[in-house]
Amino acid sequence: MSQDLRRGELPGGADTAGTRLGVEPGPAGTPKLVGIVWGLLILNTLGSAGAKTIIPLPRSLIQLVTMGALVAAFTLALALNLRLRIRASAFVLLLTLLLVPSLISSLQLASGLGALFRCTRLALFVGTLWLLTRWWDGSLTFVRHHIRMYFAVLASVAAGAVVSPGAAMPETYGGRLVGALWPLTPPQIGQYAAVIIGLTVLLVLGRRTDRASAAVIIVPSLVLLAMTHTRTATLGLLIGLVLAIGSLILTSAAARRFFTWTVLCAVVAAVGFASALRTWFLRGQSEENLTSLTGRAKVWDALLAEPRTTGEKLFGMGLGDKSFGGLPIDNSWLAVFQEQGWTGVTLVAAIFIVLGGVALLRPPSLPRACAIFLISYCAIASYTEAGLGDASPYLLHLGLAASLLTAPAAATPPARPAVPRRHVPRWARDQK
Repeated sequence: MSQDLRRGELPGGADTAGTRLGVEPGPAGTPKLVGIVWGLLILNTLGSAGAKTIIPLPRSLIQLVTMGALVAAFTLALALNLRLRIRASAFVLLLTLLLVPSLISSLQLASGLGALFRCTRLALFVGTLWLLTRWWDGSLTFVRHHIRMYFAVLASVAAGAVVSPGAAMPETYGGRLVGALWPLTPPQIGQYAAVIIGLTVLLVLGRRTDRASAAVIIVPSLVLLAMTHTRTATLGLLIGLVLAIGSLILTSAAARRFFTWTVLCAVVAAVGFASALRTWFLRGQSEENLTSLTGRAKVWDALLAEPRTTGEKLFGMGLGDKSFGGLPIDNSWLAVFQEQGWTGVTLVAAIFIVLGGVALLRPPSLPRACAIFLISYCAIASYTEAGLGDASPYLLHLGLAASLLTAPAAATPPARPAVPRRHVPRWARDQK
C-alpha cells in the first residue's frame, strides 16, 4: 500500500487509481485500438431507419457507413489478434449457435435476399466478438468504451436539437426527441441514455470516477431521456439500478446510502409529483391505448395466429426487418420466433439463463453489479423492443455483461533463466 501511495495511486492498482472517466488506463496488454473496435461495433448497430434528418441522408449511404464500420471492426480486431487467441465464452458460443437457425431459415429466401445479407452481418458481428474475447478479463475497460461512445452519440442528438429544434422534436413522433443529425428514434436515444446513466452511477458508487465527471455524463443524459418520453428505458434504468445496487448493499456503504436516499426521493416524488409523472408516463395517450401497449398487442396477436409449417416453427422465416404485416413487432421474443423459430427462442433464453446464473454465482463486486444492471435492462426492454436475435445494441450490452463476468486469466509466471553449472575440477571433487 505504501508503494501505491508513493506513486500517487489509490490502493488496488491502476484500476482504482484513475478518478476521471477517460483518464484511467486500461489493463496491461489491452491495446487502445480495442476501444476503436468496440466503437465501430456500436456505430454498426445504430441502424439505418429513423426520423428525418436536417440534411437528408440516403438510406444506402447510411447502410454503407454502418456495414463499413462492421467490416472495419472485424478487420481491425483480426489485425490485433492475428494468432486468433480467444477465450472460452458461453455467451459468444450461444450467439454462434444462433447463426444455425438464422442461416437455415434465411436460405429459404422467404424474407428475400436481404436475409442472407443480415446473416453475413450477424456472422461478422459474432466473429468480431470472438476476436475481442482475448481481452475480456472482468475489468471495467469495455464499460468505459461503452460510455464514451454512446455519450458521443447522445452529444450528436443534443447538437441536432440545438441546431434545429423542430426537426429534433417532430410532430410525427408526438414531439418526442429524435436524432436530427443521424436518424435515431426516441426508443433508441432513451436506451442509450438509460444504459450510460446506470453504468456511470455504478462507477461513482464503486469510486471509479469522481462525481464532477459523472455529472457531466448523467445530467445531460437524464435530460435527453426525459425528452424522449421512453417508458421502457426509464423502467429498465430504475429496475436495473435497484437490482445492481442491491447486489452491492452488503459490501458497500456508499451503495447503502445511495439506495436509502433514492428510496426517500422516490417516495417524495411519487407523492408530490404524482400528477406530472402520470402525464409524462401517458404521453397524451388514453388508458386503452396504454393497455394495448400502443397497438403492439394487435400485431403480436396476428403474428401468433399466423399458420406456420413445422420447419417455420422450428427455424423461423429468416432474418428480416423485425416487422410483421408491415408493422414493427417491438418484442424481442416474438421477433426471434418469427425469424429464427423456437430454436432461436431457446438459444436467446439460454443466453439470459447463463449470464444470470454466472452473475448470481460471482462474489459481490462492481463489475458484477454492472453486469446485473445490463442483463436486467435487456430483459425488461425485450418485452417492448426487438433486437436479441440479430446484431443490435442489446447484444452489445449483453456482450459487455459477458466481458464483466469473465474471470481474469491466470498470470503465467515468467520463466526463470537457466543457471549454467560451474565446472568443478576432478581434483576438487576428490578432495570433498
